[in-house]
Amino acid sequence: MKTDLELKKDVEDELNWEPTVNAAHIGVAANNGVVTLTGHIPSYAERWEAEGATKRVFGVAAVANELEVKLPGSSERSDEDIAAACVAALKANYVVPDEKIKVVVRGKRVTLEGMVDWQHQRKAAMRAVRDILGVLSVTNDITVKPHASPNDVKQKIEQALRRSAEIDARRISVETHDGKVTLRGTVRAWTEKEEAEHAAWAAPGVTTVENQINITY
Repeated sequence: MKTDLELKKDVEDELNWEPTVNAAHIGVAANNGVVTLTGHIPSYAERWEAEGATKRVFGVAAVANELEVKLPGSSERSDEDIAAACVAALKANYVVPDEKIKVVVRGKRVTLEGMVDWQHQRKAAMRAVRDILGVLSVTNDITVKPHASPNDVKQKIEQALRRSAEIDARRISVETHDGKVTLRGTVRAWTEKEEAEHAAWAAPGVTTVENQINITY
């Protein structure tokens, strides 16, 4: 297992390696696998990318993202401008059923509401608006409509886990109830935990995924 200093160094190296992140503005602390990011960055997109880069590092069990978005003066936009940009971005994304999604902007913080048929549509809507200039944060309150039996959902998820080259499906259990999926077990890295969650969300009828998988090294 890595020491806190080794983990801190690896995260700093990964942030420096990530081209969408300016690591000079980011402070890193590590404590027993928990990594805390601090500092000020110019966009919500960069905050998202910094967290993603940190999760890729082997040895990271959890991330406390305390990065604050501080917009440059030239990037200041009204809520009306941001809302219009969000609507345009959703319409431009062919995956997103934009007619089913409502955008609310308050204090440059965006909330997405509505109901879609698939989780990948929900995630695509999030991706469409998170890079918009002037946005401080995005809350995704879009829900997924259930349309499959619990047994069918459980079977499809277990099959997807077994197909994945990155996951040891024998170490993960799947429970389903009214569209909610609970994953339990142990994996070796954060990416494996996220891959299991991605497989669960890909099943038809899934409305919620509770990922209780633990990371062990």
